[in-house]
Amino acid sequence: MANTHLHVVWFKRDLRVHDHEPLANAAEAGPVLPVFAIEPGQWQAPDSALRHWQFAADSLIDLSHALGTLGLPLCIWQGNMVDLLDALKAHYGYITLHSHQETGNAWSFARDKDVHSWCRQHNVTWQEARQHGVVRGLTSRTGHQTRWESHWEALMTAPTFPAPKNAQAAPGWQAFHHIDAGELHGLTQGFDTTPCPERQPGGRREGRALWRSFVSQRGRRYRGSLSKPLLAWEFGSRLSPHLAWGTLSMREVVQSLRRQRAKHAEDSQWSRSLRAFTSRLYWHCHFIQKLESEPSMEHQTLHPAMRGLRERDPDHPNLTAWKRGQTGVPLVDACMRSLTATGWLNFRMRAMLISHATFGLGLHWYEPALHLARLFTDFEPGIHYPQVQMQAGATGTNALRVYNPIKQAEDNDPHGEFVARWVPELTTLPLEWRAKPWALPESLRQRFGFQPGEHYPLPHDFEHEARHWKKMLYELRRTPDAREASQAIVDKLASQRRPPAQRAKKAKPANCQQLLLFDEGGLEDM
Repeated sequence: MANTHLHVVWFKRDLRVHDHEPLANAAEAGPVLPVFAIEPGQWQAPDSALRHWQFAADSLIDLSHALGTLGLPLCIWQGNMVDLLDALKAHYGYITLHSHQETGNAWSFARDKDVHSWCRQHNVTWQEARQHGVVRGLTSRTGHQTRWESHWEALMTAPTFPAPKNAQAAPGWQAFHHIDAGELHGLTQGFDTTPCPERQPGGRREGRALWRSFVSQRGRRYRGSLSKPLLAWEFGSRLSPHLAWGTLSMREVVQSLRRQRAKHAEDSQWSRSLRAFTSRLYWHCHFIQKLESEPSMEHQTLHPAMRGLRERDPDHPNLTAWKRGQTGVPLVDACMRSLTATGWLNFRMRAMLISHATFGLGLHWYEPALHLARLFTDFEPGIHYPQVQMQAGATGTNALRVYNPIKQAEDNDPHGEFVARWVPELTTLPLEWRAKPWALPESLRQRFGFQPGEHYPLPHDFEHEARHWKKMLYELRRTPDAREASQAIVDKLASQRRPPAQRAKKAKPANCQQLLLFDEGGLEDM
């Protein structure tokens, strides 16, 4: 088989055939071999979990069927990508590698560096295409806003790539195919095995069905439902895992959304909701750009003045209680239990979980970040780590937003339905006591058969703890060195312009970007 020029299409987090530039380019160039490598290091990373694999497996099964209709196989290799490239080059002689760029975690970054090194050593061309509005090599956002935004807009308005026709399958691919797609769900060894009984299913067909139901019906109530955990479950788009794994492309969603905005222009509720959703898609790429520009955010506190304030303690009792949904704060516990069972939670409640962990319980942000990463089916590193640090007050550039879980319950679960579903220990209590059962008067405890500390944990003094950390962080940020470091962070990472959908409104200063946080959107909580 030597001297065959093979075009290898490396699927990673882009599990689709439509609007897939690497696949389209490879099909135009010659014999194509689509591959997916199940690399042990990826699934042994501390932010990987079984639910991620299960969603990916669903999507790979769907991808395999879609490729089959094009006359192409999906070659599934178990092992490192570099080893697969070695084997393919030895067998075929000449190869070109095609893939999308990826802004992932530290493991995928190191893996891609190894692949780049291998390609240089073997004189192999690696053609990488953009699928998000991320600009590689960007060292500063100051003075580059128009350029960065124009890159995003140019990518999103460019024509999508149709699934290729008349693609030529590579001969002899079976020698590198280790497992059929239908057997992927049987691969569970080595994964975090926390069950997720209500996990969203993966695959492009599922993603398209969600999108159709959103733009035809559910999306009309999107804007008014974002902060409420029960309503967001129904009226949010729920596309975030599909964008994270690339079963839908960001570009096709943006283009479809713009068509829908024109269609619903006369309906003010639709118009407001779709405009809000459009802005979330822009901020999706903005946050991934942060991790692309500052990969250390995955492991290290961004602002130097905020480092060393808390120790990373994976066995801290407050962390254990938070993970188990046993903090004694009903809305916090309901959110954690819901997330554990479903793999999804709306943004406001995600922010509250981090706020409570870092301000209310005094924990370092890192261990909570890893735990949430493992629970989110839609885990997207480029959004997750910058967002966690912002909510934990670790960036030093954003106003501290500390969510009071009692007020959040009053505002976003006023009838206690969400808490009642996930914290059944409290269902005997009247509604007015479910948000703070520790305060139930002694005269009522016997009547309702409820004893705080016995039937449900007593909480940490989270309000006192939060005041302590807010005061400390604000004082640290006032020092000259801290101010200088904050400005450097703003120059490098902050967006100083509002997204396209919000241009008409008055611009916010860069240090107020937390006000523009997406409550949903391609993001981690759609």
